[in-house]
Amino acid sequence: MRTPLMYSTLAPWWPLISAPADYAEEAAAFAALLPPRDGTSPTILELGSGGGNLASHLKAHGTLTLVDLSAEMLAVSAQLNPELEHVQGDMRTVDLGRRFDVVLIHDAVMYNTTPADLRATLATAARHCRSGGTVIIAPDCTRETYEPDTTHGGEDGADGRSARYLSWSFDPDPTDTSFETVYTLVLRDVDGTMTVELDRHVEGFFQEAEWIEWLDAAGIDARCQLDAWDRPVFVGTRR
Repeated sequence: MRTPLMYSTLAPWWPLISAPADYAEEAAAFAALLPPRDGTSPTILELGSGGGNLASHLKAHGTLTLVDLSAEMLAVSAQLNPELEHVQGDMRTVDLGRRFDVVLIHDAVMYNTTPADLRATLATAARHCRSGGTVIIAPDCTRETYEPDTTHGGEDGADGRSARYLSWSFDPDPTDTSFETVYTLVLRDVDGTMTVELDRHVEGFFQEAEWIEWLDAAGIDARCQLDAWDRPVFVGTRR
């Protein structure tokens, strides 16, 4: 399947589709999960860092390295976080050849749509985490907690552009490990030109027990807890 438009040709619109300011509370929740470092700054690898919204808040709590598959999204993040290291790579296969105190994967983990994809990503997380280090993975849902929904949002930019979207999440085949989220986006450019885009995303969901089993197989002792928004967060220690 092609890369979603949001992460390719529409990437320059990302800050108006999903504003950096909206990530402050989530970043604070993740910061509370970071291991104590006796006053030193932990090294943090974020896989699937996207436009850098989460990192823009977390960088106050550690030294971040950001990895994403999309060069366009990394370019957006580099404008927001010019002081951070950005690396283009696939979370299933990337190998930076070094280890970090913390490996974090936010909702980008949802684009692993098969067990093989997810297990490869968990192996990447383990490969990059030092022994005794922390792995934090925050999918939007597990198979047990998934519910179809519709949402809407968007922002007006200081540069005169505006974006609005309507999203619709549904599960067309309950027998497989994926569901779909379709976005209708209305974009208004500086000159008033309006365009409408339809963007289809295929995402994966897995049972909580499968997550724990596959994390264990990767060398990560993990537990699942709910965040303030009742979403699952897997927090583990690298053996």
